[in-house]
Amino acid sequence: MLRELADGEERTVGQLAAPFAISLQAASKHLKVLEKAGMVRREVRGRTHHCRLDPGPLATAHEWLAFYERFWTDRLDVLERLLRAEDAQKTPKGDDR
Repeated sequence: MLRELADGEERTVGQLAAPFAISLQAASKHLKVLEKAGMVRREVRGRTHHCRLDPGPLATAHEWLAFYERFWTDRLDVLERLLRAEDAQKTPKGDDR
């Protein structure tokens, strides 16, 4: 559903539910969770609910994830260097691995 909203266009609950094998009620519940998370804004016009993506919380999550991606990549690079150095010390001289 978020992917459908990512193009910036408004979608109704029915439009968002259509690609999935779920009821309108289930789609609405899912959208309420996304609303509570601040990721979706819903506007009611008559009996139709129109939804729009609010990318702010996703941008914040992306920044957080990017920080930890760099952190863990750096840590794993250090570990890889240490393991390679350890393997090199264990390899007998003249062994052509």
